[in-house]
Order: sequence, then C-alpha cells, then structure tokens
Amino acid sequence: MTDLTRIATAGSVDDGKSTLIGRLLFDSKSLFTDQLDAVETASRRRGDDYTDLALLTDGLRAEREQGITIDVAYRYFATPRRRFVIADTPGHIQYTRNMVTGASTADIAVILVDVRKGVSEQSRRHAFLTTLLGVPHLVVCVNKMDLVDYSEEAFEAVCRDFTAFASRLRVRDLTFVPVSALHGDNVVDRSERMPWYEGAPLLSQLEHMYVASDRNLVDVRFPVQYVIRPQSNTHRDYRGYAGTVASGVLKVGDPVVALPSGFTSTVAAIETADGPLTEAYPPMAVTVRLADDIDVSRGDLLCRPNNVPRTDQNLDARICWMDEAAPLVPRKKYAIKQTTRWGRAMVTEVAYRIDVNTLHRDETADRLDLNDIGRVKLRTTVPFFVDNYTDNRATGSFILVDESTNRTVAAGMIEAHKN
Repeated sequence: MTDLTRIATAGSVDDGKSTLIGRLLFDSKSLFTDQLDAVETASRRRGDDYTDLALLTDGLRAEREQGITIDVAYRYFATPRRRFVIADTPGHIQYTRNMVTGASTADIAVILVDVRKGVSEQSRRHAFLTTLLGVPHLVVCVNKMDLVDYSEEAFEAVCRDFTAFASRLRVRDLTFVPVSALHGDNVVDRSERMPWYEGAPLLSQLEHMYVASDRNLVDVRFPVQYVIRPQSNTHRDYRGYAGTVASGVLKVGDPVVALPSGFTSTVAAIETADGPLTEAYPPMAVTVRLADDIDVSRGDLLCRPNNVPRTDQNLDARICWMDEAAPLVPRKKYAIKQTTRWGRAMVTEVAYRIDVNTLHRDETADRLDLNDIGRVKLRTTVPFFVDNYTDNRATGSFILVDESTNRTVAAGMIEAHKN
C-alpha cells in the first residue's frame, strides 16, 4: 500500500484554493458521479454557466454564500503513485487558528498566490505559519495565469518577491508552479499555453516529492495510548501497550526504557490487526509487548535507553491562541496534553507577540487574543518528556484545554530554552 501524504492548502480570499483542489480531484478522476452531479446542480442553482469545482470543498452553507473557506475541509484522493489527504485551510486572518489546525500534520503546504495581486500580507502570513509549524515542503502555486495572458514576466515577479520574503524564514524546500485552476493549466497536465515553464505540473510535483526522509526515524518515541489486558483465561498473561509510533524505528529485540519509571526491557513483539511485524515506524498504530512485566501506564513513553527526550516542567513555547471567549493572560491555569500525557500548566510569562504579517516581535505584549501567536513560558504540575519542535513535531507539540469549558484554547510548539 502506498504511503499517505498530507497536504495543506492556504491562500488569500479568492485566490482559488477550493477551485484548485476541485480541479485536482476532477482531472485526476477522483470524483464519484454523484459528487460531480451534485456540484453541477449547485452551480446551476447559483446561476453559474460553468461547473464550479470549488463547491467540492466549500461544504458549509456559509462558505458557499460568502464565497470563502471557513472550516478546514478534508478531501482524500489517490493516484497510482501516492495516496493524499488535502486539508483546505481558511485564508482569512480571523481563521488563523483553523489554518494552524489543518497544517500542523502536513508534509507539504500548497500556497496560492493570485498573479495579479502578487505577494500579499496574507501570502506572507501563510508562509510564516507553515514554516512555524515545520511543514518541510512549500509549493507556491501562482494562480490565475490565464488573466495575465500566461505571462512569464508576471510569474517571475511573484517568484522574486516570495523568495525574498522566504529568505527570512526556515524554508527547507521551495517550489513555484504557474497554474490556472479554473482551466486546469499545469494542475494535472502540462499546459501548452506556458511553453516557457520547464517544470512539472502540480500533481506530478506532489507525487514525486520525497517526504519519507522528513520523518524523524532516529529518535524512538512511542507514547502509550492504552494498556491492553484481556480478562479471558486464554490470554490471562497478555499485556500489550497500544499507541502510534511518533518517531524512530522500533524493532523486535530492541532495548527500551519506560518513562517516567526508568525501568528497562526489550521489545518482545510488535502486533497489528493484520498480524505481527518485525518493526514499526511513524505513523503506524501498533501494540508493543515487552519481555518483562514492568510498570507502564497510559501517558508513559517508550524510547531507547541511550536516546531519551528532555524531562521538564518548565517549557518555552510558541503558541497560537484559539479561544474566542477569553484571552491568554499569565497566571491562569489550564490542562495540558502532550502526546498521550495529561497534566496542568500555568503560563508564567508572555515573552512577546508576533505580528504574523511583518514578523515583528511586540515584547510589550502581556496577553494573547484570538488568533494571536506568541512566545510564552509555562510551568507544569508533572514532568513532561519533550523534544524541540524543530527536531520532533510529535513530542514537541501540545495543546492547552480550559477545564471549565473543555475547549481547546491553544496549540503550542516547544522551543529550546533561552540562555
């Protein structure tokens, strides 16, 4: 089975994200007949004289009425080379938290830029957010090339401006593709209208982009989600630890240490619903059995004895504030969840707030409001086993939860301690 590649799309309002995804699904023949019929019917009802492929993803009634994307829409499709899940994330600034949610697990970010408008503040904000979230590959689709007569000069101007801004960010891989989502140019098939473009169309770029090396296969991290102890007489002695491999490669016979207890053992078996395995790697969901009956509970972490994460109760992190009911203010207490481990945390300091349009740091800020991103210090009630987010997105991230409402109020990315 081919691996699942996660894609997040972003762009300003009316840049054509939803149309591009619809075109990908349509031209790659990933639509069912009833889906296409429903979109054609909805297009006629709106008075359009063409099939509006954007309706495939703008599923909310409010989105269709306003012509914008509000929620994160997920769409699955597959080609002979790769399976994809696309998160169509909102472009408007008031939905920054939705974009953070959709892009947090992405392997590739596709940012759309209207060639007529050039690199806007929203384009810069989306580039900053995707690199902040550690998305390894960034593909900039310069859209609506049909409205500038497929001009190479207009395309190159956007590339220059975007590259200049990206030089201030941690962009590992940057690619530009000129497209017309409405007409399908360079989306699935090469466009004869742009012979000057020597690269591959978008789908081919997504199919051949090498994402396996982006995953951390060195640091073994296995957060325990559930302890399996069957009560039947035939499996009385069975004890397995179920969870998802966060990073590293776990093999039968490997020595492991359980945190926080520090007890050591070796991997006796790795099991799945389809049968036993000799090794497991991210993001596989497996059950691990150990050779010794040691104390391991939900929220514990299995790793290699000579390669353990940092154990800490004082965290420096960048967070995106998601609560519309109340701002983040120092000294307030929240529940914190990192991998499968829960605890309580208090924000002891707001170090600064980041202007995501200019990258300016406001060090006078003493609170974070809805959709704000800033750096904070937290103190937790129990030790957490953490890596820096840039080294490990799974063990370097967390969420904060308001215990009185049970709402997720923030998503955080752990950074190295300041000296």
